[in-house]
Amino acid sequence: MTTRQVLLDAFADAFNRHDLDAVMSMMTEDCVFLASAGDEVEGKRIVGQQAVREAFAAILANTPDAQWRDAEHTIGGDRACTRWRFTGTTVGGTAVETIGCDLFHFRGDKIWIKDTLRKQPSPDT
Repeated sequence: MTTRQVLLDAFADAFNRHDLDAVMSMMTEDCVFLASAGDEVEGKRIVGQQAVREAFAAILANTPDAQWRDAEHTIGGDRACTRWRFTGTTVGGTAVETIGCDLFHFRGDKIWIKDTLRKQPSPDT
């Protein structure tokens, strides 16, 4: 198992424990989170440890039982893709299940960019 695979497994485990201290310890100080939704073509760009932590905390607060399961990593050089299945229930009581992926860029032994892409189930399904 490569060092980056170990990092991505630990990152996923920390998210599933909702342990933001552990999550943020694996990201660079100038980390970037490209959220799947937002006003820009790339979603919403969030930069820096504090802002990214707040964005992750908001996701977990909105879906307190959030889980990212069945992680499959593909790693090449300083980039990786992790495919996952997200499940959870929003604070409003809506059950959510979707598949998505994170595109990662590494700097050294930490995650620099986390770019999230996900399927958006239509209301008809």
